[in-house]
Amino acid sequence: MLSGRRLDLLDPSPFDIEIEDIAHGLARVARWNGQTIGEHAFSVAQHSCVVEEIAAHIKPGLEPKWRLAALLHDASEYVIGDMISPFKAALGVSYKSFEARLEDAIHVRFGLPPKTPAQIKKLIKSADKACAFFEATQLAGFNAKEALGFFGSPPPGYDLIIDPLPAPVAQQRYLERYRILAEAVGILPAAEAWHTE
Repeated sequence: MLSGRRLDLLDPSPFDIEIEDIAHGLARVARWNGQTIGEHAFSVAQHSCVVEEIAAHIKPGLEPKWRLAALLHDASEYVIGDMISPFKAALGVSYKSFEARLEDAIHVRFGLPPKTPAQIKKLIKSADKACAFFEATQLAGFNAKEALGFFGSPPPGYDLIIDPLPAPVAQQRYLERYRILAEAVGILPAAEAWHTE
């Protein structure tokens, strides 16, 4: 990793996971494998910030730790990339097990339970699908009917205009969101110096 950490992908340790590495990687991983319109790819970092926002819209008063879980829902992609769901399924159980070990280590690193409770996982999945609906219709060439068939309707009262950000800006926004949530959860003291490159 750019931080100098060496992450064992087969047996990931929470001690080798840094938020700066996650933000850097996710800001450079493109949703839809980059098959989107616009000057910049829509990064997983930007997607993750939107999913966290949608989750809080669906469930007002959502605890900061679960908002942090939403922000980190695709964090494993900082090392394994963004793979489309059908391909993940084709790879089978071994891939899912590998991804789950990495997700567990990420959660432990940031003070979350290794396994997300079922109702929170369902909420994050709903927010993820809502974000995908907007991405599909605004960036990936889907019409509304097609997107509804794949992703369902976005939550009532929530609308989004997507403006894909340059990677450094998406990285910075992800880190800012993390800092705010980490302070609220109590894993990052408010007085701690915060720096980004």
